[in-house]
Amino acid sequence: MAKTAGKKILKLGLPKGSLQESTFKMFKKAGFNISLSSERSYFPSIDDAEIEPVLLRAQEMSRYVADGALDCGITGNDWILENRSDAVRVTDLIYAKQSLNKVRWVLAVPETSGIKSVKGLEGKRVATELINVTKEYFQKNKVKVEVEFSWGATEAKVSTGLVDGIVELTETGRSLKANKLIEIATICESTTQFIANRSSYKQTWKKNKMEEICLLLRGAIAAEEKVGLKMNVKKADLEKVISVLPALKRPTISGLSQEGWLAIETVIDEKVVRTLIPELRKRGAQGIIEYPLNKVIY
Repeated sequence: MAKTAGKKILKLGLPKGSLQESTFKMFKKAGFNISLSSERSYFPSIDDAEIEPVLLRAQEMSRYVADGALDCGITGNDWILENRSDAVRVTDLIYAKQSLNKVRWVLAVPETSGIKSVKGLEGKRVATELINVTKEYFQKNKVKVEVEFSWGATEAKVSTGLVDGIVELTETGRSLKANKLIEIATICESTTQFIANRSSYKQTWKKNKMEEICLLLRGAIAAEEKVGLKMNVKKADLEKVISVLPALKRPTISGLSQEGWLAIETVIDEKVVRTLIPELRKRGAQGIIEYPLNKVIY
């Protein structure tokens, strides 16, 4: 479909692959609905006429943003380092495939190898997709190894004897344990980044649009592990109740139409709810309501 002449468009790269589902989820919580006509499509639809999204592998994103093919994109800090990209890092978006934690690239060897440190790989062969960062790590540690590029199934290459060690991305460590590998070093940590082309980021409209998107995305991520709580409490029980509320700031307290009663509203970490609600009930809270959050803007 031809674009309207003079229409403002932001070309946004979204990661295809392991981060795709979690990225679409965060955009939805941020207020943007993204959909694909088919699993093979690289051009999603989005309910914002000013954004033109395209799906690319996270490994390639920083190159296309840096050279201006895209105005901005989402990728990992690891691939920015690997590609030596000079794209502008607009903001850190801490989420991964399965969690809201950082991910790590680790140096791993077979449990039975007897290798305990990076020095034990002197003269050996290591496979990884993160070639440049891995080479720099071994050079820094003054260990000579042969680093080869891996197209995938990297863990299997150790068990079959093709290589002596691997540098692989891990979030939970379960895959390494399943393949009877042990970590001996962390090569680098990585978070998800929103990056921009330097020229695009100097354009007022594009910069403002990017920062609006980032604000909403950060709000969606901040809300991911939080919930809202509402409850009613007698004035006489107020201090007992609010003393156990781990609020972002102070809880919101307002009067009810019934004399001597107050309404309390606050935001808390979801992980504490199951122990907090019974305690609140013991301290006099009534009509307790827990509800999900889409965004928390600090």
